[in-house]
Amino acid sequence: MSEQHIQKLQTLKAIAETLNEANDLEEMLDAVLKQLIHVTELECGWIFLVDKKGSYSLVADCELPPALTWENKQPMCEGDCWCLDRYNDGRLQRAANIIECKRLEDAIEEKWGDTKGITHHATVPLRAGDEKFGLLNVASPNKTHFTNEELALLEAVAFQIGTAIKRIKLVENEQKLALLAERNRLARDLHDSVNQLLFSLMLTAGGAKEMTTDGRMKKTLDYIQQLAQEALQEMRSLIWQLRPQGLENGVASALMNYGKMLGLNVEMDIHGVIDLPSDVEECLWRVGQEALNNCKKHADVSTVSIFITVKNKQIKMEITDKGCGFNYSDEEMPSLGLKSMKERIEAMNGTFHIKSAIGKGTTVQMMIPLKGERAK
Repeated sequence: MSEQHIQKLQTLKAIAETLNEANDLEEMLDAVLKQLIHVTELECGWIFLVDKKGSYSLVADCELPPALTWENKQPMCEGDCWCLDRYNDGRLQRAANIIECKRLEDAIEEKWGDTKGITHHATVPLRAGDEKFGLLNVASPNKTHFTNEELALLEAVAFQIGTAIKRIKLVENEQKLALLAERNRLARDLHDSVNQLLFSLMLTAGGAKEMTTDGRMKKTLDYIQQLAQEALQEMRSLIWQLRPQGLENGVASALMNYGKMLGLNVEMDIHGVIDLPSDVEECLWRVGQEALNNCKKHADVSTVSIFITVKNKQIKMEITDKGCGFNYSDEEMPSLGLKSMKERIEAMNGTFHIKSAIGKGTTVQMMIPLKGERAK
């Protein structure tokens, strides 16, 4: 067996062991890339993960030249390049030998720093079956050609990485399902225990109030009954947050039912039909819950309007009340609840805005981009 074949087997073995043990995606990619660069005696490499919309992120890199690390790796995090263009339009299916690096050309033109003689790189898609995840790129100074054996090794490693990425994503999905199951169990326990106790307390206080003629005792029991009623409503709200009844019928139905539970009349206006991804639907549900809670507690209204529209591969939702309003600026969120709403939407690559003024009501606006194949 030739030395080259032995090296290839050693590379695949070392990388397979790393991929087998890894549970954190970015740590795994960083470790595997460093192993690959070390064993193949190449100079540098980097990995892009690409989502289904074509947006990319630099998730791992090794020994990048100064020209590509300029301004906190800005050349690697912005703009387009030929390998990503070929990947997104379907032309890049296997390891490519060789692609001139547009990012390096731009770095030379803009004088961002030393390229260490690197002008070209090999590129290979990361995939598992028909599912694609991103790109693996490797390069060395003055190297403008990779042999067929080198490309075959890169393809083998890329396939292992793609399979590991899919495994980690499946594990993450299982963890989400397990968390959902635990939330449902907790919701059932709260309903069957604490919720029933609060209801019994409210009835007991009401019954005791009818049995006494002492005025002060009546007031005390009335206060206890009122507190139990408020606690019962808070508990029902908590149970809804843990396990929203009706979300299986869509976020619009769930929000209308939640508003009804709060004692609000929700006027719903929907334009467009969409089969929402579960993560988008839950995000809108959680933000909508918080907005309706704010309407109940602070706006002093009985009617709330919700407008949902699907257009241009994005979903928009507006929740409006004609209540007392408040002073607001985008620079400073007035409450933790509003900050949490904003963070939830932005975590989905969406945008979140609030329009409000004293005496003029409040409108909460949110937009979340959708994958093209989900829109109808």
